[in-house]
Amino acid sequence: MADMKLGFFGVNAGVVAAPASMARVAQVAEAAGFESLWTGEHVVAASPRVPPSPVRPDTHFVDQIASLAFLAAHTSTIRLGTGIVILPQRTPAVLAKELASVDVLSGGRLEAGFGVGYVPAEFEAVGVPFRERGARMTEHIDALRAMWRGDLVFRGRFTSWSGVEAHPRPTRPDGPPIHVGGGSPAAFRRAVTQGNGWYGFATTLESTAAALSAMTHLANELERPAGLGRLEISVTPTEPLDREVLGRYKDLGVDRIIAVRDFRDISGIPDQAGADRVVEFLELLPGKLGLR
Repeated sequence: MADMKLGFFGVNAGVVAAPASMARVAQVAEAAGFESLWTGEHVVAASPRVPPSPVRPDTHFVDQIASLAFLAAHTSTIRLGTGIVILPQRTPAVLAKELASVDVLSGGRLEAGFGVGYVPAEFEAVGVPFRERGARMTEHIDALRAMWRGDLVFRGRFTSWSGVEAHPRPTRPDGPPIHVGGGSPAAFRRAVTQGNGWYGFATTLESTAAALSAMTHLANELERPAGLGRLEISVTPTEPLDREVLGRYKDLGVDRIIAVRDFRDISGIPDQAGADRVVEFLELLPGKLGLR
């Protein structure tokens, strides 16, 4: 199973969200052989916490762009991913500049993960209509790629420009690989038609199998641009990871496991003891899974 990619999720959140812990976790993961680090986000959190908000109101989410630029300076080879940016809440031209800058500063190590979001209070706080999030997500992906390519004109429902361009551009002509997150039929359609990859968060073997079946079916019905290549599959499982579980995910067609030590690590405030547990987890996991 040496060809399975191994990532770690949550390097900017919860117990590891202090600067020293973030740098330490990144360097330990790189030394242990992890392929990638992934940040997450909720720009704001519902207070008091009410469903569907998944985190405590006091949860520390260090901004993803700032985090990845910071981590790029503390690492040299490990890939750096957003897992995910809630794309409908962002302005595409500004985000394109920010992500291109991270890609350049890291030497082309960026993986760009995007999701549609699902907490109405968060959309209200940033002034984006919740009902428009799907349409914005679809258009924003196209707008990001257009800005990265240097298209001088873009006409959309939510974003338009004419006679402008932005530099520096990403290290790849169409920008960093885009991973579409989410488990809805709409997310699967976007992954097939717009994504270089699909990212399933808090998956099970059963839910992953169902998602891959759905995307295989859609691939037979929808046109996938040839330039996107094969759809890369990444998941963050809820099952405890061992060699058997890893092998079963590989048999399903999963390319990358993005591990979490404990989902409770992500919801809360920086904690040194918790960060120490994460470091120990990172040091031991590749060997436990037979990946080194």
